[in-house]
Amino acid sequence: MNKQYDSSYVYSAKALNKAVTQDEKDILNYISGVSAIRKRLLKKALINISEISDSGNYLNLKKLKSARIYLSLKDYDSSLKNYLQWEKTKKRSKLSRRKQAYHNIGLCYIHKKKYSKAKEYFNKELKLIDYKDTTALITTKMELANVYYHQYLDDEAIPLFIEAYDLAKSFSDLELKQNSARNMAVVEKNRKNYQKSVDYYIEYGRWKDSIWNRDKIWELTEKDKQLAVAQKQQEIVLQEEQLKRQAVVQKSLVIGASGLLVFLGFLGYFYRELRSKNKFITQQKEELNVANKTKDYLFSVVSHDLRSPINTIKRQHEKLKRQLKNKEYDAVSETTNSAIALTESTSHLLNNVLHWSLEQNNQLSFKAEEYPLKPLVEQAVYNFEEIAEAKNIALTTMLEATILVKADKESLKIVLRNLLDNALKYTGENGEIAIKTYNDSEEFSTIEIKDTGFGISEEKLAKIKGLEDLSIDKINRSEGVGLGMLLCQTLIKKNNGKLLIDSELEVGTTIRILLPNASA
Repeated sequence: MNKQYDSSYVYSAKALNKAVTQDEKDILNYISGVSAIRKRLLKKALINISEISDSGNYLNLKKLKSARIYLSLKDYDSSLKNYLQWEKTKKRSKLSRRKQAYHNIGLCYIHKKKYSKAKEYFNKELKLIDYKDTTALITTKMELANVYYHQYLDDEAIPLFIEAYDLAKSFSDLELKQNSARNMAVVEKNRKNYQKSVDYYIEYGRWKDSIWNRDKIWELTEKDKQLAVAQKQQEIVLQEEQLKRQAVVQKSLVIGASGLLVFLGFLGYFYRELRSKNKFITQQKEELNVANKTKDYLFSVVSHDLRSPINTIKRQHEKLKRQLKNKEYDAVSETTNSAIALTESTSHLLNNVLHWSLEQNNQLSFKAEEYPLKPLVEQAVYNFEEIAEAKNIALTTMLEATILVKADKESLKIVLRNLLDNALKYTGENGEIAIKTYNDSEEFSTIEIKDTGFGISEEKLAKIKGLEDLSIDKINRSEGVGLGMLLCQTLIKKNNGKLLIDSELEVGTTIRILLPNASA
C-alpha cells in the first residue's frame, strides 16, 4: 500500500462494491480495516475487520486486528476474548505477530489487574525475543517490572527497572532512555531517595530535550535536502541550456557552409537568441547572488544573536540543577521565569529570521486589501497587555473607528508585533506607551506608538533611518543594523507606506507608520 492509507482506504471501499467472491471481500475488508486503523478511524476499522469471514484464510489476522482495535478503544475484555481465540491457532502466525500479541495480552491483564496472568504472557514474549533485539527486551522488561511494582514486589521489580535502564543507556533509542529514566525517578521517589529521584528526573528532561532537538534537526535536514535538490535541478536546467546553445552553434556552422549570405543571416539570428538567453542567465546569477547574501546574513544573525541567549539558557539550567540539589525551592521559580523570558525572546528572534527569509525569497504571502485599521491594532495590542501589566507599564490606546487602509494584514501584524515588543523591552517599570490612529492626509493614515522609554542615540537613530534604502548586499551587522527594524522597514515599504522614527535619550521614542488609505 506504500503507506498511502488515504488512497488505500478509498479505493478498497470502492472495490468492495464490485467484489464477487468471499476471498476477494476478505482481502479488501482487511486492506480497508488496516488503512482505517492507520488513519485512527478505529470504529470504522472494526466494522471492516468484522466483515471478514470466519472460515477463510484471514481468520487469524481478523482476531489479531480486532483484538488490537479493542485494546486501542480500552475495551480490554473484548480485546482479551479475541486474543485468546487467536492463541488457539497461533502456530499459523508469524513470530513478530506472536510477540506483539503476547505483549498486548499482558497489557490487557495489567489493566484488569490480573498481574499473575500479565506476568505469564510477558514471560512468553521474553522467550521469543532475540537477545539482539534490544528495543523489545527493554520494553518488555519495563512492563514486567511494572507488573511486580503494582503488586508491591519491589525486590523483583526494581532489578528489572535497573536492568532496563542500564540497557537503555547503552542503546541509541532516545524514547527508551527517557522512559527508563522516568521509571527510575518514580522508583527512587517512592523509596524516599529524593536526591537520586531528582537526578533521574533531570536525566529524563535531558532525554526529552534530545528528542525535541532530534526532531528539529530532522526537519532542518529535510529542508536542506529540498534546497540541495532545487539547486541541483537549477544546475541541470543551466546545463541543458548550455547543451542547447552548443547544438544551435553546430547547426549554424553546418548551414553556413551552404552560402555566406545564409550563414550571416543565421549567425545574426542566433546571436540575438544567445544574447537573450545570456541576459536571462545573468539575471538568474544576480538572483542567486542575492539569495546567497541573504543566506549568509541569516547565518550571521543566528550565530551572533542566538549564541548569547542559548548560553544564558544553559547557565540557567545548570543553576536550576544546583538549586534543586541544594533544595533552594524559593529560588527555583525565579530561575524558571528568567529562563522562560529568555526562551520567548529567542523565539521572537527566530520568527523574525523566518519572516525575513520568506520575504527575501518571495515566499511570504502578500495580498494588499482594504481593512478597517482599528481591529488590527487592537488585536496586536491585546497580545502585549499581560507583559505590560507585569512590568507595570501603562498601555493606552486611542483608535479611530472609521479609518480604512489598503495593506497586507499579515505583514502589518508582523510590523506591529516587532514595534510593540521593542517599546515594551526598552521602557522601564512605571513607564507609559500610547498607541493611537488618525488620518494624516487624504493619502495616508497613521499608527503612532509613543513610549517614555530609554530613547535612542542620534548615531543609532541615523543608522535605523538609513534602513529605508538599505538592500541586502549593503547590510553590515557590525554597524548595528537590527533584523527586526530591517524587517519592519522592508514590509512597510512593500505596503507602499512609510516608517518615521523620532527619539531622544532618557525621554522616549515615537514611531509613526503611514499606510495608504483605502480610497487612495
